[in-house]
Amino acid sequence: MHGWGFQVDALDVARWQFGVTTVYHFLFVPLTIGLSILVAILQTLWHRTGNERYLKLTKFYGKLFLINFAMGVVTGIVQEFQFGMNWSDYSRFVGDIFGAPLAIEALVAFFLESTFIGLWIFGWDRLPKRLHLAAIWAAAIGTNLSAYFILAANSFMQNPVGYRVNPTTGRAELTDFGAVLTNKVALVTFPHTLAGAFLVAGSLIVAVGLWHVIRNSGSADTGAYRFATKFGAWVVMVASALVLITGDTQGKIMTEVQPMKMAAAEGLYTTESPASFSVFTVGSLDGSREVFALKIPYLLSFLGTGDPNGTVQGINDLQAQYASQYGAGSYTPIIPVTYWSFRFMIGFGLTAAAIALLVLWAQRKGRTPTSRWLLRAGLVMPVLPLLANSFGWIFTEMGRQPWIVFGEMLTRNGVSRSVSLTEVLTSFTAFTLIYAALAVVEFRLLVRYAKAGVPDLTPAPVDDDTDDAERPLAFAY
Repeated sequence: MHGWGFQVDALDVARWQFGVTTVYHFLFVPLTIGLSILVAILQTLWHRTGNERYLKLTKFYGKLFLINFAMGVVTGIVQEFQFGMNWSDYSRFVGDIFGAPLAIEALVAFFLESTFIGLWIFGWDRLPKRLHLAAIWAAAIGTNLSAYFILAANSFMQNPVGYRVNPTTGRAELTDFGAVLTNKVALVTFPHTLAGAFLVAGSLIVAVGLWHVIRNSGSADTGAYRFATKFGAWVVMVASALVLITGDTQGKIMTEVQPMKMAAAEGLYTTESPASFSVFTVGSLDGSREVFALKIPYLLSFLGTGDPNGTVQGINDLQAQYASQYGAGSYTPIIPVTYWSFRFMIGFGLTAAAIALLVLWAQRKGRTPTSRWLLRAGLVMPVLPLLANSFGWIFTEMGRQPWIVFGEMLTRNGVSRSVSLTEVLTSFTAFTLIYAALAVVEFRLLVRYAKAGVPDLTPAPVDDDTDDAERPLAFAY
């Protein structure tokens, strides 16, 4: 396709479709992962204390969790279909390895979470309390197991292990499934992803609870909302600390297995020891020339190596090394994308933590927050960690380019050769429009049920179904 001075082919559109689908799907994933555990904790508090406010909060946030879970399932199914539709050459090359953790995820983890979510939904007042509590914990465990198996599959793309390439078929074959599941990238990515998920879920709990505390102050359920707001804010604070700790570990592993990605995160073209981390940089559009930068000395060396004076390889040296090792071509990702996505990831996450700290301060010593500015910040709060998660994944996937499997297969070699530009463009347009409609539905449902507040647990009056013919005659004088 030609027009406006640029050319688009099926590979470009397939990459855009996969990117849009992935980012859209991941809007639901962290909220589902985080809320599954937090709802289980709330129900556990009710089970142990008998306090009705915990039951109300369990049912309230449980409903928001179920809405989000349904949307995540729908978008996740489309995500997997793309491997066969648009990326068949990739699937043919790595399917023996990539398919194994995904199959276990579907057969074990997804079965576990979907089955026990069903029992939890329909088991209120039908299952014994302990069995019903076990159902939500089993669903939460299944949700988190599902995340691990998917991350194990993705980690193989970042750091291929436990395989060999068959010289006859040209396919990668699984030789050590244990190595795939214990990939060092998966082991550090999983806790980092979980921490990010709790950051999102805690922010949603804060936003909804704070809205009711300020807008419905004095209502019978104010105590429940105050607890929810504090609970969510503490979850955000703890999750923020865990994000920083796990992110630091992840950065060191990334520097070890994908040094180009760390160099691209900083836009570091020449090898430095020690290397500074730039908080903000103004430069050329391709990131190759720096005009102005605000830097923190030694920080990049510490993030990458654990040593403030450690050596961080530069883009130019790595490009020359990869060209010698893999053949002629560019092995450098799009620097402005990696540079700014890395900083947006950090910035949005820290901003959410700062708002959580303000919320805790506003409720210190039993105070009731009244600031409209705090309410506005609280309502924006869930969007911030969602953006941080999205930019984190954009950095992870774009920083790996031009590889679809690092060191083994280039992205351009993984696309389906039989799929035309028109076909990919049609599916991309259709899915984008459908996802836009689903986003509106999801947002309206969440807002509607969030505004409705905690449920009324007062038992409904029992209908008197006595037949009128059987009623005694009553006379009034």
